[in-house]
Amino acid sequence: MTPITDFRGSRVIHSAQLVDGDGTTTPNAWVRFEDGIIAARGTGSDWTDADDVVDAAAVAGSDALLTPGFIDIHGHGGAGVAYDDGVEAIRTGRGMHRSHGTTRAVISLVTATLDELAEQVSVIADLVESDPDVLGSHLEGPFLEPSKHGAHEPSLLRHPQPADVARLLEAGRGTVRQVTLAPELPGGLDAVRQIVASGAAAAVGHTGADAAAARAAFEAGASILTHAFNAMNGIHHRAPGPVLIAAADHRVVLEGIADNIHLDPHIIKLLFDAAPGRVALITDAMAAAGSADGHYDLGAVKVTVKDGIARADDTGSIAGSTLTQDIALRRAVEAGVELVDAVRALTATPASAIGYGSSLGLLQAGFVADAVLLDADLTVRGVWAGAAPSR
Repeated sequence: MTPITDFRGSRVIHSAQLVDGDGTTTPNAWVRFEDGIIAARGTGSDWTDADDVVDAAAVAGSDALLTPGFIDIHGHGGAGVAYDDGVEAIRTGRGMHRSHGTTRAVISLVTATLDELAEQVSVIADLVESDPDVLGSHLEGPFLEPSKHGAHEPSLLRHPQPADVARLLEAGRGTVRQVTLAPELPGGLDAVRQIVASGAAAAVGHTGADAAAARAAFEAGASILTHAFNAMNGIHHRAPGPVLIAAADHRVVLEGIADNIHLDPHIIKLLFDAAPGRVALITDAMAAAGSADGHYDLGAVKVTVKDGIARADDTGSIAGSTLTQDIALRRAVEAGVELVDAVRALTATPASAIGYGSSLGLLQAGFVADAVLLDADLTVRGVWAGAAPSR
């Protein structure tokens, strides 16, 4: 595979089918990067020379595909380490995911004490300044419904109090990008409004919300459904639950874990059919992603991974995934999702969901020069990361 590079100077990648985050495709395309920003694109051989020239067909075959860099807005670790464990763990996990096409990521944190979470989001805020592939933090907890705790430690869950929410947001110094909460909890809707007012996305997840409670949350400003179908009420013909309410609301992005474990392939396809252009393919990856089966920690929860499936030791609940986004792309396409739709779900849709839609997710002039080269089997053959993105 072509090495991952952060490159300054000029680069041209040519002779690929460009599959962009807006759902368009361009055969025999070229893209020109200048100092980490996309400067131009075109077709055929009318590109001019550059400091670095990449013949996509020579690297990835005659059916080479070039897409924007993948963006994961929900992942907890990889390469044997959990993001809760600090800067070097985050860099190690990010390095592995980056080799699989994820050029930018939000660092997700599982439920912990308020003191621990405040410290963790502060560390990530510092990392945003030094490591531009880190987009910020995602607090998945502690404001979750205990009956839907999944792999979160139930004793650490709490109702959202304004002071607690404010403390965590302030610790992030403007870098908390997403907060998952159960809106039916006392103070839940006020917390949604507080989170949105801070500039972060409020996400509905780990929730017992019925259709009415989910609708109220989206009306209050929640704009993401955390790992749709998982840790929430499913679809019943007399009780549609949060998934159908989110799918019917064009303001809401639905996260999906396309690993054929969290979601059956038929459900992956259903998600895309129900919410076209509004699915974000996430990994929800824990430490075992890109690593071996065995025993791991997910926050305060002990996890065993067997045959690539992570489960909490005490409850048997699925405990995150061992997924990478290139595999999510392949699983979605295998499920019957059109390639352009699956690429959008890895690029433009997650970028927009967390406020980066003007700089990430498209291979168009003025956007950050993040790109992934794939062969006909959707195997990653090259990854490039450009300048620091802006919101």
